Amino acid sequence: MNRIDAAFARLRSEGKKAFVAYVAVGDPSFEASLEVVKALADAGSDVIELGLPFSDPLADGIVNQMAADRALKAGMTTPRSLELIRRFRETHQTPIVLFTYLNPIFTYGFEKFHADAAAAGADGILLLDLPPDEARENADLARGEGLKHIRLIAPTTPDERVKLLAESGDGFIYALSRTGVTGAHGVPSEGIGAQVAKIKAHTAIPVCVGFGITKPEQAAMVAKTCDGVIVGSAIVKQIELHPERAAEAVRDFVTPLIQATKGV
Repeated sequence: MNRIDAAFARLRSEGKKAFVAYVAVGDPSFEASLEVVKALADAGSDVIELGLPFSDPLADGIVNQMAADRALKAGMTTPRSLELIRRFRETHQTPIVLFTYLNPIFTYGFEKFHADAAAAGADGILLLDLPPDEARENADLARGEGLKHIRLIAPTTPDERVKLLAESGDGFIYALSRTGVTGAHGVPSEGIGAQVAKIKAHTAIPVCVGFGITKPEQAAMVAKTCDGVIVGSAIVKQIELHPERAAEAVRDFVTPLIQATKGV
């Protein structure tokens, strides 16, 4: 069984919600990033999203943009990102989802990347700028096996497109709690429960909610409406603020968020 499916099956049997953590792979350096990812797993994260370093992360806010820039300046590349996953798999089995834009994957070779990433120990991929209907129309993008394709659904996604994305999703659905780029600004929408219900009408896979979650009380509130809570920019900010002790800072920050998510 894929590690993502196994994790959600375990959580479902325990009556608990998932905590999904995002960081940019290679921020602030290869070794420090590896320790951050291990710290997230050790703290109790159920899924870890790794953002591949990319020069033009247009869907991201300034916090994640700067994280990608730090990673690139530290020498991170797509092959080095896969090497970090291999190193992580020597000690940990927490599911990993690669959070990326199409350009790095297309340059690497779409089919080859999927095979190499799966072999390295990745479990899923969220391609921000590759809609499933467009992927089907391009022979070069049609064969992506080995990784579960996570779909992103926004509050403004039309109903017919919610159906398309939900039915073609795998692993879990990433539901945005609000519109805009990534970032710790704003708060989760009060209408997220209705949005999650609309998605669940078209799929049986878990629905996790992210964007704007920075505090334990917000994590607990969101967890009541869905199958998991996703926190990204607020974690990345800890790495920016504490580069010399990034793993420790991240562990201290996520621990109360995880406890709040699990306490629902």
